[in-house]
Amino acid sequence: MSDTQTPVTHDLGKLFEKIKDVRIAMLTTYDEQHTLHSRPMATIKPEADGSLLFLTDKDSAKVYEVKQDNQVNLSYSNPSDNVYVSVSGTASAYRDEAKIAELWSEDMRAWFAKGKEDPNIMILKVTIDKAEYWDSPSGLLSRAYGYLRAVATGEPSKDDDVNQHAQVKVS
Repeated sequence: MSDTQTPVTHDLGKLFEKIKDVRIAMLTTYDEQHTLHSRPMATIKPEADGSLLFLTDKDSAKVYEVKQDNQVNLSYSNPSDNVYVSVSGTASAYRDEAKIAELWSEDMRAWFAKGKEDPNIMILKVTIDKAEYWDSPSGLLSRAYGYLRAVATGEPSKDDDVNQHAQVKVS
């Protein structure tokens, strides 16, 4: 076990900054056999209360699964920028026509052919319990600095010089 302590923050803004350019998250739920089940989901936007919202079909497996066990994980990955995020939280599915209209964009018609009035659209809300992110600059100079520092000192890069790694705790 490592003797280094992962920094902890309560700043959801920093978490949202890390995922703002990552359009797709992998949502993991528990299926009927209580095994992990993941699928891609398009994140629409963070809410003022710190939750993340998605649109989904009321008949999808994920809606059934979160009603059985609402513990979920969202994984975000942007390999070109070396940004990785894991979000643990609780999910709920509900219908709110005004909120659906607010969240709607025309490209969603690919999944909901009837548009924002489609009665099968539900909102999947993930309330964040905790998260963790890893962000390592991907530029050649940043990697070179990290390499030279490691060679010169015999120590790996620290969070405060090249890499960023933190746990985000909501409460």
